[in-house]
Amino acid sequence: MCAIAGLYHVSGQAVDPAALERMVLVQAHRGPDGEGYVFLDAVGRAQPVPVRGRPAQAAGFDPRRYAIGLGHRRLAIIDLSLLGHQPMGTEDGRCWVVYNGEIYNHVELREELRGRGHRFRSTSDTEVLLAAYREWGEACVTRFNGMFAFALWDGDRRRLFCARDRLGVKPFYYAWDGNRFAFASEIKGLLAAGIRPAPDQRAVFDYLEGAYLDHSGGTFFEGIRQLPPAHVLTVETDVAVRRYWDLPDAGRSPLSMGEAAGRFRELFRDAVRLRLRSDVPIGTCLSGGLDSSSIVCVANDLMFGESAVPRELVGQRQKTFSSCFEDPAYDERRFIQPVLDRTGAEAHYTFPDPKELAATVSQLVWQQDEPFGSTSIFAQWNVMRLASQRGVKVLLDGQGADELLAGYHGFFGAHFADLTAARRWGALARELASYRRLHGPIPRYVVANLARAFLPARLVRFVRSRMTGSVDWIAADFRRQWGPITVLPGGHGSRLHAMQQQLLTGNGLRALLHYEDRNSMAFGIETRLPFLDYRLVEFLYGLGPELKIQRGWTKAVLRRAMDGVLPEEVRWRSDKMGFVTPEDVWFRTSLREMARDILSDARTRARGYLNVEEAVREFDAHVAGRKNLSATIWRWLNLELWCRRFVDQNPCAAP
Repeated sequence: MCAIAGLYHVSGQAVDPAALERMVLVQAHRGPDGEGYVFLDAVGRAQPVPVRGRPAQAAGFDPRRYAIGLGHRRLAIIDLSLLGHQPMGTEDGRCWVVYNGEIYNHVELREELRGRGHRFRSTSDTEVLLAAYREWGEACVTRFNGMFAFALWDGDRRRLFCARDRLGVKPFYYAWDGNRFAFASEIKGLLAAGIRPAPDQRAVFDYLEGAYLDHSGGTFFEGIRQLPPAHVLTVETDVAVRRYWDLPDAGRSPLSMGEAAGRFRELFRDAVRLRLRSDVPIGTCLSGGLDSSSIVCVANDLMFGESAVPRELVGQRQKTFSSCFEDPAYDERRFIQPVLDRTGAEAHYTFPDPKELAATVSQLVWQQDEPFGSTSIFAQWNVMRLASQRGVKVLLDGQGADELLAGYHGFFGAHFADLTAARRWGALARELASYRRLHGPIPRYVVANLARAFLPARLVRFVRSRMTGSVDWIAADFRRQWGPITVLPGGHGSRLHAMQQQLLTGNGLRALLHYEDRNSMAFGIETRLPFLDYRLVEFLYGLGPELKIQRGWTKAVLRRAMDGVLPEEVRWRSDKMGFVTPEDVWFRTSLREMARDILSDARTRARGYLNVEEAVREFDAHVAGRKNLSATIWRWLNLELWCRRFVDQNPCAAP
């Protein structure tokens, strides 16, 4: 993985090399292993000028002739030699690319392209990307199994072609003013090009009231967009964006549980196998949950059972990295240990400290670029830092499994409502009884979902509108100007599949991928996500609800598929945790004074976002234990800290 950046003036006006250099350098943490640029003449009168190092150091370079500049910071993972350096061009110099990510099936594609007459100088997947574009044009993206964001200059067609992977694992931000097209891996890269950091007030309102985080098309900054996942973008005289992939029809698979589990095992094993391809040390995240434990166990079998990767890259034991707490309510070691016993993996633990969070929160906010949902990402940040300290540059992680396999407990309500709507009373009774046996009393939100299944849609909307009261801690003027909250588009099909679709493509997975990208790249680490192999995504999304929730168990097909692979106490674990922090406790103890200081600061009041008096009363209620408002409190604090870091200060100066 890497950082990419670029400038293109469609009018032919010369780009500013100093601006491009600033865009690249502010993202240097993403690529500690190299830096490069290429400057191109959009009308073809001058030869491309590749620059290894800083543009200012290039002898005899006259920037006035070049309307296109591409920049890159390298994190070397595949082909560590200079042959993998970027920007990379074709032999004839007609196409140039800057690329962030990994094409996991690059070995197979290289062989296919060789058969079609292409020659290769390196073993890098970047060169495969270039050859694939020359062979298949824009359709090359449908051949890639991986995570990617790239910009490719096609000198024959005089256009810039950009693309982002199907699920949005890798980021791509851009700004377009009708003449200058600027792009970068992180928003701060665009701010370094001179774009004014003005908050998008609609995004701010939606975040405060509904915890909405749009990582699909918009951002928290006016004038800065992101290329949506599964889309390509072309720049000629204008910018055009189109979709190249979508989720399949939901719930159409006719497979039995046994057949589905067998097919899942095949796809999952191959997804892990492909993500073990690396020329640098590999490790795995291990939370103690079903998803990461499955990856650790399958990866261990592949690493040592079939020697899928050179032994020197993993050592004699697989390395795992976990976030733990002394508080038993948040500690996962009782589930981590059976996985370690099964695999013999070498465990590394980190213990997130709220005092360190208070001391480093400005750095965390800067690295994330945009406000985030909770302090839970601090736990992940600690894991990435620990892996970096142990010399690991690639980590496998379990992101995406909850969304694809109906792993969140909220899916129970949707499933029960589907059974009710279908009048499958026997199945509903069995599932409710199983839920009570495994999880305890039926939560109120589940009862509400069941009630909605009996009511006409118009009546549900009417009742919901009457139940949605104003949130007193939002400033009245701000609410009047920007309320009500944006209504997210609903999904299709059953309630369970609609919920899956919304989490996969809306305010859910995409936010988590954003956090993981920033946390990992802050320490020069590449994270790989086997559950988001597009073949596995298509397969799992197409399975019916009864293969995901069964007899009170979420992720039913995964549990069946991991029979004999996972320790039984992990395979039949009924709760879930993931990367979390005890922030409700922290705001009553270690973070209490920091929170009070921010809420009482004159700058917070002057923003005009919060009714500060009401916010303080709510905070006091939380501290006293009368309420648990930790997620809401974090949004207040995070928004103010973000404004200070990106609006009040120079956003391009690292903390």
